[in-house]
Amino acid sequence: MSVQPGSTYTLSAWVQGSYVYLGESGATAQAATTWTPSASTWQKLSLTFTTSSTATSATVFLHGWYGQPAFLADDVSLVGPSGGGSTTPGVPAVPAGLTAGAPTTTTVPLSWTAVTGATGYTVYRDGTRVASVTSTSTTVTGLTASTAYSFQVSATNAAGESARSSAVSATTASGSTTPPAGGLPTHALVGYLHASFANGAGYMRMADVPDSWDIIDLAFGEPTSATSGEIHFSLCPQTECADVESVADFKAAIAAKRAAGKKVLLSVGGANGQVQLTTTAARDAFVSSVSSIIDTYGLDGVDIDFEGHSLSLNTGDPDFKNPTTPVIVNLISALKTLKAKYGAGFVLTMAPETFFVQNGYQYYGSGPWGGQNPRCGAYLPVIYALRNDLTLLHVQDYNSGSIMGLDNQYHSMGGADFHIAMTDMLLTGFPVAGNTANMFPALRPDQVAIGLPASSYAGNGYTAPSEVTKTLDCLTKGTGCGSYRTHGTWPGLRGLMTWSINWDHYGNDEFAKSFDAYWP
Repeated sequence: MSVQPGSTYTLSAWVQGSYVYLGESGATAQAATTWTPSASTWQKLSLTFTTSSTATSATVFLHGWYGQPAFLADDVSLVGPSGGGSTTPGVPAVPAGLTAGAPTTTTVPLSWTAVTGATGYTVYRDGTRVASVTSTSTTVTGLTASTAYSFQVSATNAAGESARSSAVSATTASGSTTPPAGGLPTHALVGYLHASFANGAGYMRMADVPDSWDIIDLAFGEPTSATSGEIHFSLCPQTECADVESVADFKAAIAAKRAAGKKVLLSVGGANGQVQLTTTAARDAFVSSVSSIIDTYGLDGVDIDFEGHSLSLNTGDPDFKNPTTPVIVNLISALKTLKAKYGAGFVLTMAPETFFVQNGYQYYGSGPWGGQNPRCGAYLPVIYALRNDLTLLHVQDYNSGSIMGLDNQYHSMGGADFHIAMTDMLLTGFPVAGNTANMFPALRPDQVAIGLPASSYAGNGYTAPSEVTKTLDCLTKGTGCGSYRTHGTWPGLRGLMTWSINWDHYGNDEFAKSFDAYWP
């Protein structure tokens, strides 16, 4: 289609399907594209590009990806000056008088003066198109509390789109929630609630979570893409969870749990939620989006459940006390920002796998010759940097390979021995990669809980209640330790974590009952 040289155009289309690409070629030095990895319902793709100084035509394309089913597309639109000349009579004038009204925590009302000949208006937030309207006012929604935004508006008609207006700034109202006073009980039971998805364990409403659970982690907040930093959370769709409550009832139940002294956290990540904060922009998006979820649902804090390839150390980053890898540095910065925003009552927990923590006793990052897995021990710099802000670390003592303990013997899942050895490492400290000059310091007992699967259905490494009791007897009383010799006794050990509340309920609440029997 015809275009004008050196002009700005916006290309958009509504699509449905997996890995759908929208783009243009021929009018720019390098093809401009955008895509979506998964659009189960109709989703709008949009991109803006500026034509080269000699361009007179552009090719618009839509395509899928190999191995994916057919996709759907509709309402493809290219908005900008029409081709065939250096000027385009009929394009509306630039709107004047753009004004921002009184913001709320999540909205900003805008209004402007009507433009003669305009049939519509396009609203931009921080340079991104967010609304198309026919009136001279609109309210921009979905914003984050205590955040400054810049807005512009353009006028449109059949001839094209005007330049954008002068920008107006507005800052949303403060929406920070202060968690209620009071800390955790001396011994706490932590569990994950399947809030956003369904599986064989069944859905459980927040109001129905048994009182045994002291910390309830909402599984999961997941990223819009691996490197965006933007986290989203929503309740399980009714098509998957027939018993799901309304959002209003969910929020009310959270408030009731908190009033009863329970802590309710957003758990970010999970097995399917890869989060890589590769840039400072991703870091800032993480802080903004997580804050928004905390404020929206009235939560006490956040649980970091980064698994898979979320954390990895760059080659040449050997010191866990002074990391340089962006995904590590940016995560530390983001969590410190959240802690500073919400203050002393903010609850910060982490649920790494053993590979990212205790495995650091033998291996750290890619190693001195670059041949190791760069994810080895990758949580250690995060834990170390946040050791004074960390409420609770509950390493997943499940879905794990054999790990070397401080006795220089390998320990395997399923019995008390594994949990004793893994927990002893956290409460004693250990030399990272065997370097006694580079010690990972011990955590306080009240900062440590032991992570276990609630049943054999929940994960590999299920541990029978009798073996859990042996573990606790050894670590808190110094009895029944078997062949392993701990480096101390810790009666202040905080407690136990399990995946998950749902799986435990599916198994007649065995895990919670065992905990209640040990620490009534």
